[in-house]
Amino acid sequence: MDRTTLIYYVEVSLQKKINLNQFSIAPMLDLTDKHCRYFHRILTKKTLLYTEMVTTGAILFGKGDYLAFNQEEHPISLQLGGSDPKALAQCAKLAQQRGYDEINLNVGCPSDRVQNGMFGACLMGKADLVADCIDQMQDQVDIPVTVKTRIGIDDFDSYDFLRGFIDTVMPYTNTFIVHARKAWLSGLSPKENREVPPLDYERVYQLKLDYPNLTIAINGGIKTIDEIRQHLCHVDGVMVGREAYQNPLLLTHIDSQIFGADLPIIEPKAAIRALYPYLEQQLTQGAQLNHIMRHTLGIFNGCKGARQWRRYLSENAHKKGAGIEVVEQALDFVQ
Repeated sequence: MDRTTLIYYVEVSLQKKINLNQFSIAPMLDLTDKHCRYFHRILTKKTLLYTEMVTTGAILFGKGDYLAFNQEEHPISLQLGGSDPKALAQCAKLAQQRGYDEINLNVGCPSDRVQNGMFGACLMGKADLVADCIDQMQDQVDIPVTVKTRIGIDDFDSYDFLRGFIDTVMPYTNTFIVHARKAWLSGLSPKENREVPPLDYERVYQLKLDYPNLTIAINGGIKTIDEIRQHLCHVDGVMVGREAYQNPLLLTHIDSQIFGADLPIIEPKAAIRALYPYLEQQLTQGAQLNHIMRHTLGIFNGCKGARQWRRYLSENAHKKGAGIEVVEQALDFVQ
């Protein structure tokens, strides 16, 4: 464990009680990579950040380093995809060694590719297997192991079904992040599964009433600070996904208005310029400017010049040799 990580854990241990899940940004495939998370950490210091879902096969057998993250990203959770208890336990151990603050098992993604690998939302129908997976991961680590799930799958979407899943898994974890929609395992795309099945926040609220000793966080369709506050009257935490990514200005208000932290609210242009040292570092290591800046495109939504900002970056950040001067030119369009 390096010095930066050690200092972080010492600071955490000095706090009386921490609910990592009070507010978090959802794991999103092809979106919440390390560049995105670094930018989001500039906007909010308290929010729990999630990796994209990473499969056990990628970690154990892939050629790349799928556990890499920037130390500035803490607190950070690794979301794992898999259904082999031993492989998950091995990955959990590696993740703790790398300094992750939490490990999360994906029991909510409905894509065909995920189902073919026997993980994601289809695991809601295999609660005993999920329990075994969590149990074996917990045996290998001291950090929290949590579950992100749906309220149901296909025609198995009654509250009794959800309770049955919780009852089976809860002996091995006390934290569930619940997307308040059921998932259709066939017939709908992942995007449609985020929009078509109706939201049922009341069912998630009822879980907290029936299981007061569990940490229950809610996810799905949440867009504003007021909505976050309303949900926190009923559950322990709120997770926001696409809205946080597409309108990242929301994140600049989280520390003060949700966590009650006495921290300054960073202005959008200052947030972009705070990214410059990271840009310089990554560009010297071979990263492309557009791969980093694509995560910042929505920061000026609602501001005059936002469209020109997005357009200039889209047309120029991918060019060979593009650097900070391209970002500065794009900033000139924004008032």
